[in-house]
Amino acid sequence: MRGTIRPTMRRLFGISLPIVLIFLAVISLLATVGIRRATVSESLSRNQMDSQVARQAAEAALRDGERDLFISSGLLQTGALCARGEDRDGGLVLAPPYFDSTCPRGQCYFTKAYYDASNFDTTTIATPVNPQPWWPTGEKGGLWNNLVANKPSDTAGAGVNCNFTGAVPLGTFTGTARLAGVVRQPEYLIEYINLSPDARLFRVTARGFGATAQAEIVLQSYISFD
Repeated sequence: MRGTIRPTMRRLFGISLPIVLIFLAVISLLATVGIRRATVSESLSRNQMDSQVARQAAEAALRDGERDLFISSGLLQTGALCARGEDRDGGLVLAPPYFDSTCPRGQCYFTKAYYDASNFDTTTIATPVNPQPWWPTGEKGGLWNNLVANKPSDTAGAGVNCNFTGAVPLGTFTGTARLAGVVRQPEYLIEYINLSPDARLFRVTARGFGATAQAEIVLQSYISFD
């Protein structure tokens, strides 16, 4: 009886090793998938949070640009880095050099014919087709001006770099407190769109950033003065 039992026991013992190896491989695969899912989930959460920060920053800049339009004095506002000066004394001065095609100090002006001929789809740096100032910089020819060092900032101090072109950093003219936790301050452009002699339409475009420059949100509003 012993001679017939031993081969059977030896055969059963030999089968268990492949089963254990397969089991370990399955566990390793499940662990790898779980880690990858956790990493992707964490990355998505971080990106979503970054986008929320960028949106909040853009909203702050949008409100700031709207307040800027209603500044009625050329004097330096409390907490501001620069004063609007002559382009606000006695109301808005809707003419060069205050509103112009270079967007001096964030104030842009183009003719209605210019806007009518504008084409986002076909515009490139090599062949621009009336690019609008709020379009992305680079290939689409936007006039935001990414040279942050040439613009007003708390680091530079009040009264420094006030004659810039392109978008206005948050609080430059209004005194709104700057934001923490963002890679750069949100900013805005004000466009004067002269649709008719009886209506003055302004478009305020703001863009905000999160903890990284890749998280960027753009918002717009329109304000009409009859």
